[in-house]
Amino acid sequence: MATERYNPRASEPKWQKAWEETQLFATKNDDPREKYYVLEMFPYPSGRIHMGHVRNYTMGDVVARYKRAKGFNVLHPMGWDAFGLPAENAARDNKVNPRAWTYENIETMKGQLKTMGLSLDWSREFATCDPSYYRHQQKMFLDFWKSGLVERRNAKVNWDPVDMTVLANEQVIDGRGWRSGALVEQRDLTQWFFKITSMAQDLLDGLDTLDRWPDKVKLMQSNWIGRSEGLQLRWKLDPATAPEGETELEVYTTRPDTIFGASFMAIAADHPLAKKAAENNPALASFIAEIRRRGTSAAELETAEKQGFDTGIRVVHPFDESWTLPVHVANFVLMDYGTGAIFGCPSGDQRDLDFARKYDLPVVPVVMPADADAATFTIGDEAYTDDGVMINSRFLDGMSPKEAFEEVAKRLEAVQIDGRPQAKRKVQFRLRDWLISRQRYWGCPIPVIHCDDCGSVPVPANQLPVLLPDDVSFDKPGNPLDHHPTWKRTSCPTCGKDARRDTDTMDTFVDSSWYFARFTDPWNETEATTLDYVDGKNGWLGVDQYIGGIEHAILHLLYSRFFTRAMKATGHVNVVEEPFKGLFTQGMVVHETYKGSQGWVSPAEITITEVDGDRSATLDATGEPVEIGSIEKMSKSKKNVVDPDDIIGSYGADTARWFMLSDSPPERDVIWTEAGVEGAHRFVQRAWRMISEAAPALEGVAPAPAHDGEAAALSKSVHKAIKAVGEEIERLGFNKAVAKLYELVNTISPYVQKASSSDEATRAALRDAVEALIKMFAPMMPHLAEECWVALGAKGLVAEQAWPTFDPALIVDDEITLPLQINGKKRGDLTISRNADQSEIQAAALASDVVRAALDGKEPRKIIVVPQRIVNVVI
Repeated sequence: MATERYNPRASEPKWQKAWEETQLFATKNDDPREKYYVLEMFPYPSGRIHMGHVRNYTMGDVVARYKRAKGFNVLHPMGWDAFGLPAENAARDNKVNPRAWTYENIETMKGQLKTMGLSLDWSREFATCDPSYYRHQQKMFLDFWKSGLVERRNAKVNWDPVDMTVLANEQVIDGRGWRSGALVEQRDLTQWFFKITSMAQDLLDGLDTLDRWPDKVKLMQSNWIGRSEGLQLRWKLDPATAPEGETELEVYTTRPDTIFGASFMAIAADHPLAKKAAENNPALASFIAEIRRRGTSAAELETAEKQGFDTGIRVVHPFDESWTLPVHVANFVLMDYGTGAIFGCPSGDQRDLDFARKYDLPVVPVVMPADADAATFTIGDEAYTDDGVMINSRFLDGMSPKEAFEEVAKRLEAVQIDGRPQAKRKVQFRLRDWLISRQRYWGCPIPVIHCDDCGSVPVPANQLPVLLPDDVSFDKPGNPLDHHPTWKRTSCPTCGKDARRDTDTMDTFVDSSWYFARFTDPWNETEATTLDYVDGKNGWLGVDQYIGGIEHAILHLLYSRFFTRAMKATGHVNVVEEPFKGLFTQGMVVHETYKGSQGWVSPAEITITEVDGDRSATLDATGEPVEIGSIEKMSKSKKNVVDPDDIIGSYGADTARWFMLSDSPPERDVIWTEAGVEGAHRFVQRAWRMISEAAPALEGVAPAPAHDGEAAALSKSVHKAIKAVGEEIERLGFNKAVAKLYELVNTISPYVQKASSSDEATRAALRDAVEALIKMFAPMMPHLAEECWVALGAKGLVAEQAWPTFDPALIVDDEITLPLQINGKKRGDLTISRNADQSEIQAAALASDVVRAALDGKEPRKIIVVPQRIVNVVI
C-alpha cells in the first residue's frame, strides 16, 4: 500500500502541545515512586541555542524518558545561568538594560528548546537573575560568613584589564582572563573569599566515593586540589648579609631528601624578605616591579623564561654551618603557594636546573638510578626526577629518597631554634580560597554594608534580597554600582549611621553552584531556605545523572562540591556532601571549516560536490572556489556553525536527535555532516513507512511473543533487543542502543512485507515486535513514536507507556558454538544444541568436515569435551 511520508512539521508541534496540555512532565515531590533526578548543565541565555545544546539536552532527555518508562518519578528541569558579563557588555553596546536583554534571550531560547520535544518540567523554571533566586543566595552567603566559611581580606588578586574585574585562580587560563583573553595583572585589593581550602582534604577524599564520575575529571580535580606531604623548614640567614631584623627564611619542600643538592634559594617578588632587601637596592626594586607587571598565573610562570635577581642575602645550610647559599628573587615563585620561598635543587627539578644553568649556579646530582655509577653519574640538560639511590649526600648516601626524606625530617625536627623545631612535617594543598568578588553590575549583590564605626555588617535577613538598581549607567569604565549616585548609600543596621553598600557582586559561578538544589524546591520562599524534604531515601539530592562538558571539571564541578558541603554545614540542605552521584561529560559537536577569498564562510553559503572521491566547494553567491579546511569545534568566529532551527525546520527534531545519538560514542566529538543528517532522516522515514504499512494487518491483534514456529526467531531478536537497548541506555551507550534498533528494524521488515498473509501467531509476534520497537525508540524520537503509536491503533501516549519487558526464555539461545580443536589447535567451530549431551557433541565433531579430513578414515585416539567450552579431537 502507498504510505504518505512522515511530516515532522505537522507532527512535532502537535505532540508537543499534547504533552504540555496533559502536564505529562510536571513532577510532584510527593509522588510515592522512587525518585530519579536527571539534569544537564543549564545554559547561559546568549540568544540562540547551538548544536552542542541539542546534543547535551537530547542525551539527558533520553535518560529522563527511559527512567520515566521504567517507573521512576523523574525530575528533569530547566533554568538559566543568567547573570554575567555578556549581558553587561550588550547593555553597554546596545544601550539596553541587561535585564531586558537577558529575558528576551530566555524567551527565544526557551522556544527553541521546546521545538526539540524535551520532556522538561517547565513549572520549575527560573533564572539566576530572578530576585526570588538570588535572595536565597544572599542568605546563604551570610550564613556561610557567620559559620566562618566566608572571609574578607586584602590579597593579591588577578585583575582582568579588559573586563575590569578580578578573577579567581581557576579563571586564569594560560595567564589570560577566561572570558576576555586579556593578559592578567596582579593587584592588591580587599576582596571576599569562600574558604574552600577549609574543605580541601574532604573534597579530595570525596573523589573516592564518586564511582560514576569519569576518571579524567576526578584526576583533574585531584591535581587541582594538589595535596602534598613535605617539610616546613627554617633556614638561618647569614647575619653578615641579612637585612636588619631578619634572621631566617622559611621554606616548604616536598623533597627534603635533596637538601645536599641545594644550590640557591628563590623567593617571590612579594615576599617580605624581598621587599626588605629592595629598600636599599634600586635595581632589585625595579626587577620586582617588572615581575608585578607580568602575568601571574601558575601555568604561565611554568612556561615563562626563568628570571632571577641575587639579593646578596645568603642562608646557612641546616647541616653545615660553613655552607651558605644565595637568595634570589625569582619570577617563578608565587607568594600564595607554600611560604613564597623554595630551595632550588637543580639536579632533581627541571625548573631549578634551567635557572641554575642561566645564572651559573652549582648542579650537584644527589639521586641517581639504582644501577648507575656514582663516580661518573652527571646531570646534562635534563634533571633526574625518577626514584633511585642517594649520592653526594653525606649521611644519606645509599638510602632511597623515601628513606632520606624520613632521616632529614627526623634530624631537623630534633633541632631547636629559638625554642621551636627547625623543621616540622606539613601537608600542603595547591588549592586556594575561592575569590568571589566581581567589580560589575549584572551579578548577585553581596549583602554587606560597610560602616566606619561598625566595620562590615551583614544586611538583615528580613531586608533580603538586596536588589540591583534598574537606573544604571554604563557610560563610565569600571563598576556601574560604584558609580551609582544613590544605590550604595544606606544606613548601618547596627548603629544607624550613614554607611555604604558593598558594590561588588558575586562571581557567577556562585549562581551555578547550587541551582540543582533549587530545582528540587523552586517555590520555597522561607527565610531558612532549608530543603527539608530532600533528607533521607526519598530525597532528590544528589543528582542521579548530571550531563555536561568536561571544560567545567574544575570551575563549576569543584565549586558545586564545596557549595553543597557548605550548605549542609549551615543547614540549607540535609543530604550527603556530593551534589552529583553520576557525571557524564559529552563530546563536542564539530564541523568542517570553509574559507573563501574574503575569509571564513558558513556551511549554508556553499555547495559541496564530490567526483571520484574528491570533494570541492564553491560559494553559492559567486561560484568562486572555497577551501575545505579542518574539522573544528563549531564557533561563530570560523562560521562553521549549523543553526538548530534550520535543521529542525528542514528535517524535524527527531532527525536531529537521532543523528546526535547515533553517529559516535557520546563521550567523543560528533562530526556534523549533511550526509549524516540525511541518513538519520532516511531512517525516520523508513521506520514510519514500515510501521504504517504493518498497521492494517495488525489491527485488533493482541501482542504475544512466539516461542516456536516461524515467528520464534523474530521474538528472540526483539526480546534480546529489549534487554540490550535498556542496558545501553543505562550505561549511556546511546550510539550502541541506536545500532541495536537499526538491526531490529532490519529484522522486523521482512515480517511486515508478508504480514497480511501470516498466521495469527506470527501477526501476534509481529504486533509485539512493533510495539516494543516504538517504545524503545520513543526516548530518542518521541514525536515519531507518538505518530507510529496512533497509526498502530494503540491507546494513550507512548510517553506514558512502560518500558517493554523481555521474556528471559527468549533471550537464551537454543544453540551454542564451540571451538573445535584438533590436537589442541583450533581448526573450526561446532554449532550444536545447547542441551546436547557428551555423546551427541562427540558424534557431531566426528561428522564435521574438518575432523573427517584430518582423520582420513582413521579412528581418533580420544575426544575431549569441556561442557559449554570446547571440543578437542586428539589424533
